Amino acid sequence: MNIRFASMTDLDAIAELEKKCFPAAEAASRESFEKRLATFPNHFWVLEEDGEIVSLINGLVTDIPILRDEMYADASIHNEKGAWQMIFGVETAPEHQGKGYASLLMRQVIEDCEKQERKGIVLTCKNGLISFYEKFGFINEGKSMSKHGGVAWNEMRLAFFEV
Repeated sequence: MNIRFASMTDLDAIAELEKKCFPAAEAASRESFEKRLATFPNHFWVLEEDGEIVSLINGLVTDIPILRDEMYADASIHNEKGAWQMIFGVETAPEHQGKGYASLLMRQVIEDCEKQERKGIVLTCKNGLISFYEKFGFINEGKSMSKHGGVAWNEMRLAFFEV
């Protein structure tokens, strides 16, 4: 098992993993991932098992404290010196779920963001995943303003410092 940052050579594998893990209305396109990887590759954490990417966490960094829908489509919002790590997706290939890969990767993301002295991490999730993120210290701030994919989302925040 290996955790590392993604590179442009991972583009096809990342796009395929996204298709496996999210409904079409919620999944990012290959083109979107290409723009994201070109702009913030060091915010794409991948977990490999036997050379295959089986789990991924990605998102941009910004000073905006709320995850906005336009962030998904506009990689230029990324600010490497920003206070908040936004997470767009936490995914593990269906055939590898239940092995703790997403948890390992999330712990790495949290550790990296703390070392970078971010204020914290923000993500949105569906109701069924709230308890998963609470295990890492995320607080459910209630219904998100996001309309991404036409579904209801909860805004989750893990703050490292008083905000």
